[in-house]
Amino acid sequence: MVRNHPPHDPRELLRWELAQRAESGFDLGDLPAAARPAVDGDDPAVARAFLDELDATTRDERWARDEPEDLDGILATLPAAAPVTAVGEAELRDRMLGAWLGRCAGCNLGKPVEYGDHWTAAHLRDYLELAGAYPLRDYIPVLDPMPERFELREFWPYTTRGRITESARDDDLDYTILGLHILETYGLGFGTADVATEWLDRLPYTQTYTAERLTYRNLVIGLPPDEAGKADNPHREWIGAQIRADVFGYVNPGDPRAAAELAYRDAALSHTANGVYGSMWAAALVAAAFTGDARQAVETSLTCVPPGSRLAEAIRFVLEQHATGVTWEQARAAIEERYGHYSWVHTVNNATLVVAGLLWGDGDFSATIGLTVQGGWDTDSNGATAGSVAGIISGAKRLPSHWTEPLNDTARSAIRGFDGSRISELADRAVRLAMSK
Repeated sequence: MVRNHPPHDPRELLRWELAQRAESGFDLGDLPAAARPAVDGDDPAVARAFLDELDATTRDERWARDEPEDLDGILATLPAAAPVTAVGEAELRDRMLGAWLGRCAGCNLGKPVEYGDHWTAAHLRDYLELAGAYPLRDYIPVLDPMPERFELREFWPYTTRGRITESARDDDLDYTILGLHILETYGLGFGTADVATEWLDRLPYTQTYTAERLTYRNLVIGLPPDEAGKADNPHREWIGAQIRADVFGYVNPGDPRAAAELAYRDAALSHTANGVYGSMWAAALVAAAFTGDARQAVETSLTCVPPGSRLAEAIRFVLEQHATGVTWEQARAAIEERYGHYSWVHTVNNATLVVAGLLWGDGDFSATIGLTVQGGWDTDSNGATAGSVAGIISGAKRLPSHWTEPLNDTARSAIRGFDGSRISELADRAVRLAMSK
């Protein structure tokens, strides 16, 4: 039986560091087999010794990926930046409000089923078909009585159909709000150290998870921002930085490369390689959506991801699947076969579901977030990103009222000073930043 240890326990760190090193091409030899018993052993010191051994491993010389970690190295792999496309003020305001409303709706849609080990795509489909809600085009319904084989997350009483009265507090929205605050406080020239300062000042430790929680702990014990995300952080390529990125696209409408470079400064605090690329990609995707349709936005976003990376390969794979004319269900099965080995909160596999939702949703907001969430894995994070992009493409005026009216223009948040914010005010503030460039 697998034990669940506290996130800083060396045994838990070892569990995921073994996976992280294997996925990123390190030559581990016989170390995984030798270390595996320590994960579920009784002595954290034994796991600590294996972690130290892992730190000394090097990448296999046969590793074929090109995944630089510093910004200059990343930019050197990219094609020339796409031309910047201006967005008029009236259009910008409508699309920006659509972005915030779409992000909130998509996040709340996915929140009751956010547990990829239980809510697989197949299990979610079984539930939705029982509820008469497949394909998903509205908030998650609640079956009464609830069959024993299904278990909604504890948030269900205020994030399911007919029960939503505001946008629920969630880290996928907290970081969007905090990013807005950072941009307002420090300007577009903010640095990674500024992000660290604001985390410690405004973000509660208990509302952070995986890479963010480990980085937060490292900041508290005195590690500098440029080291805090690299020490004892096996989640450095997971989805945490990607969920923080949308706001950098909001303030750079029509300028994906600028959005991606801002996202790098934020992501570098807690992530490396594909974890950082996911943030740059999401910011670029959002920025591109202000001036293009879903497929154009996805294709443009690829110009901000190192082409030799696992993330770029995964996005290209979904684009190719879509071009062949297969159904979403067929594409989801192909994605599972190719990327299902990753953690359900990894950057690479979840990005594929966002791309699939956007492509097969094809500009239809309900279809886009419905397909994205019914794909499983990190449902609230993916729903939020897809909702953000689809909300921009649709604009607020065209968003279906059954998604937006239950939110009552109100966003709960754990960010100090922002709980109960008006969604429309957050959008107005983002517009001011975008227009101030």
